[in-house]
Amino acid sequence: MVSDSPSPTEPIIAPESTENAEDANRGGLNLHQQIRLKSEDGRLVLVLPQTDSSTAGELTWQELWQQLKHRLNGSDRSWQPNTRVHLVAGDRLLDSRQLQELDEALTEAELQLERVLTRRRQTAVAAATAGYSVEQPLAQDLLQQATEPPATALAEPLYLHNTLRSGTEIRHPGTVVLIGDVNPGGAVIAEGDILIWGRLRGVAHAGATGNRQSLIMALQMEPTQLRIADAIARAPSDKLDRYYPEVAYVTSQGIRISSAADFTRPPQPKRTA
Repeated sequence: MVSDSPSPTEPIIAPESTENAEDANRGGLNLHQQIRLKSEDGRLVLVLPQTDSSTAGELTWQELWQQLKHRLNGSDRSWQPNTRVHLVAGDRLLDSRQLQELDEALTEAELQLERVLTRRRQTAVAAATAGYSVEQPLAQDLLQQATEPPATALAEPLYLHNTLRSGTEIRHPGTVVLIGDVNPGGAVIAEGDILIWGRLRGVAHAGATGNRQSLIMALQMEPTQLRIADAIARAPSDKLDRYYPEVAYVTSQGIRISSAADFTRPPQPKRTA
């Protein structure tokens, strides 16, 4: 899902010297237990060590946090102030407190945590609730380490209870259910359906991998843009005096919008997007 994956041969910022690597080995750390920082298109990618039940002596959160502080303080700080950071958490479980500690450490180094890439649903919910953009599952794609073909079945739905503000983007390989609003400048991108229990005033893209049977539903449909598979529509031209739950779907004529109360397959459209 990441459009520009870094090259596997791209140099790591502040690479470990041979002496440092030997010190890490003596301390019981291997390369799979070390935090990495990689530069990519004007931003930094912060890669956390992945959890592995077969690895003895897995690092605690405190050890990871101290390692990050050491890496940030010991690097040459070649980045510009307020450089954006994409956090690759992979399958590591992070809660809101740990995300806040990461954010604070990056802020002290004049870096800005912007996006969290995770395969863990709990981490995705915590990151979205904190206001970060979220993508699932992306860690292997980003590092170009995938060893298995992608599954054809959709992931379990992602349930969120918060409002997406401008600049926040949620990506999920299944259905997204959001209890809250999507503000202008916010975006929800899902391979399944999108259900907004609130006002949809940003961008919604359902069936992102090509499923034209996907639906977009909202209590108040005022989108900046609607997308279902490869079909694209702007916001409806007519403004309603009173809003009611509506469903957007694809027909041979493009995206149509129907009252949720009247929706059936095939529905009788009430508005044209």
